[in-house]
Amino acid sequence: MTVTRAPAESVSVLDRPNSYIGKTVPRPNLDRLLQGRGQYVSDLELPWMVHVVFLRSPHAYARIVAIDADAAKRMSGVIAVVTGRELEAVITPWVGVLSHLKGLKSAPQHAIAVDRVCWQGEAVAAIVATSRAAAEDAMEHIAVDYEELAAVTDMRTALDPATPVIHASLGDNLAFERTLDAGDVDHALSESEVVEAEFVFGRHTGVTLEPRAVVADWNPAEARLTIYQGTQAPHMVQNIAALHLGLREAQVRVVCKDVGGSFGIKVHIYADEMATYALSKLLRRPVKFVADRIESFNTDIHARDHRCRGRIGVRPDGTITAFEIDDLTGIGPYSMYPRTSAIEANQVVNLVGGPYVTANYRARARVVFQNKNVMCQYRAVGHPIACSVTEGLVDLAAAKIGMDPVEIRRRNLIADDAYPCASPSGMKFEQLSHHASLAKLLQMMDYDALRAEQAALRAQNVYRGIGIASFIEVTNPSAAFYGVGGAKISSQDGVAVRLDAQGSVICQTSITEQGQGSESLTAQIVGSVLGVSMDRVRVTLGDTDNTPYGGGTWASRGAGIGGEAALQAAKALRQNVLDVAAAILQSTPAGLDIVDNRIVNADDGESRIALTELARIVYFRPDTLPPGIQPELMATRHFVPRQYPFAFTNGVQASWLEVDTETGFVTLLKHWVVEDCGTIINPQLVDEQIRGGVVQGLGAALFEKCIYDERGQLTNANMADYLVPMSGEMPDIDIGHVVSPTLESELGAKGAGEAGTAGAAAAVANAVNDALRPFGATITEIPLTPQVILTALGRI
Repeated sequence: MTVTRAPAESVSVLDRPNSYIGKTVPRPNLDRLLQGRGQYVSDLELPWMVHVVFLRSPHAYARIVAIDADAAKRMSGVIAVVTGRELEAVITPWVGVLSHLKGLKSAPQHAIAVDRVCWQGEAVAAIVATSRAAAEDAMEHIAVDYEELAAVTDMRTALDPATPVIHASLGDNLAFERTLDAGDVDHALSESEVVEAEFVFGRHTGVTLEPRAVVADWNPAEARLTIYQGTQAPHMVQNIAALHLGLREAQVRVVCKDVGGSFGIKVHIYADEMATYALSKLLRRPVKFVADRIESFNTDIHARDHRCRGRIGVRPDGTITAFEIDDLTGIGPYSMYPRTSAIEANQVVNLVGGPYVTANYRARARVVFQNKNVMCQYRAVGHPIACSVTEGLVDLAAAKIGMDPVEIRRRNLIADDAYPCASPSGMKFEQLSHHASLAKLLQMMDYDALRAEQAALRAQNVYRGIGIASFIEVTNPSAAFYGVGGAKISSQDGVAVRLDAQGSVICQTSITEQGQGSESLTAQIVGSVLGVSMDRVRVTLGDTDNTPYGGGTWASRGAGIGGEAALQAAKALRQNVLDVAAAILQSTPAGLDIVDNRIVNADDGESRIALTELARIVYFRPDTLPPGIQPELMATRHFVPRQYPFAFTNGVQASWLEVDTETGFVTLLKHWVVEDCGTIINPQLVDEQIRGGVVQGLGAALFEKCIYDERGQLTNANMADYLVPMSGEMPDIDIGHVVSPTLESELGAKGAGEAGTAGAAAAVANAVNDALRPFGATITEIPLTPQVILTALGRI
């Protein structure tokens, strides 16, 4: 049978025969990981390797008077005990600021504290020994004389004149302040019903399955440092390690193999990791550091510790007239390096009110120093705060005027045909789909039937609630995010692809893999464009010596930026292959195609030559090619967004839950998400990324909180006292999609990794308030623990 096809050039790479785009296929790394053959830093053993543990301060704020390590140095197996003063001769301090965040300030931070400790858990000495056990034993024999100082712990009083200033050189405890005033908020509120509330968010952290880990190996013979680290951004680590160790970037190699979860936790530069690099250079041998769980709670960045007062204006017909917020957050004693700790508050200002039509918006955000662990970017940076404030205010406004929460959203969400447009904060939206997403959500959850069930159960003293939360989400950030502020964090990604001598494809990409499927999506794109089966595509990532320069994986950019680079590199290689095939077959490139690992005729699909044979000719018998033909079976391409600072995604979530008004316990019954991430490369990966994000958002809503006392002591730095969601607490999570591809790339993909986290807590909080409406109780604090709920009900 003759099959007629369009010429190869007229077929979109997304619609090619046997394309993997839009299909669920097994991850290429699945068998290796399931068989326990992952390559994690903790597993790494090198010749002459030693282990480091850090003696950490028990005080939140204290002066280091003296350190006596003589007894520890004499213990068996101890190689060295190094203080901050000794290490500063090897590595320079850093300051976490960005120039475009006007007024942001921070003090210099050292790899190991020199004169003062500024939070409980800051390292004061490094103990290096032949085994971790020996180092831990020696640590017990170090005596540190501290002069404890008055700790600044309450963000609400950090700026009071009577409060001590943590860094005298900075003048006060204000790290950053931003104000925004768009439209005429006062006039709008004067003509509206006004609802206000203070939203309180519990500080929490990532709790990655694999803790932070690094092996640093300084080779004095080559004058080169190799860093094996579970990181999201290898080239960023390379740049910063070289800068502060006085090396050229070419003298530093960063290798990132398998990573057991990151969620933004492993995209930062930590003092203990910098100390490990420096110790290797100082001692001229490999040094290994692996954080234990208590260290992780005390030193992994925290996030979300905000108190945000918000106001909303609404007319009787449901029209939202204005939003106003005043956000306060405490970030610890330093702004984190190099991404800074002001980004989360800045994002809150950018994103509040984002899905809704209103020209009137006033915001203030203040970021203050305090003597607690450092806060910085964590999955969906600032989005859960902005979404919870926005959606909480919208629900309160609906209750004020007696309107259904869905109806008030219908009347105010930006219309799907209104794009491109911008928010009052200046965020530019290319194409979003709020109304289509809401309509799909209501259909999936059968909203009217749930309302009827809710009413019937209330008559039986069973209190269930429905919570809705629309959201927008920043993905695919351009250089406007960090590069504009002077941070050496690349906004581009690069991919190199080549055909090997047996017709398989080797792909080297600058994005990294922490479990989200970077390897799979890259192989799917490359295999689809080249007409090569996925089992013949091998992906290499996470090695600054062997991948193109790029930003890595953070801010939901892997598919949208790294995926587009893979697409363009594969297209270039495909054209090169067709050019040489045309020469061999005495055809034209336009008359040929690549399908199922073979060159075929574009018009009828007839097989002409296998890729294995073409590779054999190119690599081993180029003498048989026509004169003037010089095959190039490798191509490299980079991609960076330019037209828009971000590719915004959007969606809507709903929670159906039950509140036991006697005990205060919340039972999650069902959760729904409709999300628009543009082109979907692998539906299963996208859905599981969303579900994972939702679970983290549910943890924030109900369980997770880092609890500090008035002296700055973290009181629940263990898995017994810090609660995370388990499978038994989780509801079924149904996922639906609306697809609005970005036109800034040929692939059209936006990000999906953070959308679930962005709206989950807001949906749960609104559902709890909906359940408690018969009692007249309103809660604007998370986590929604039984104590919080029973207090709101007046039971305790």
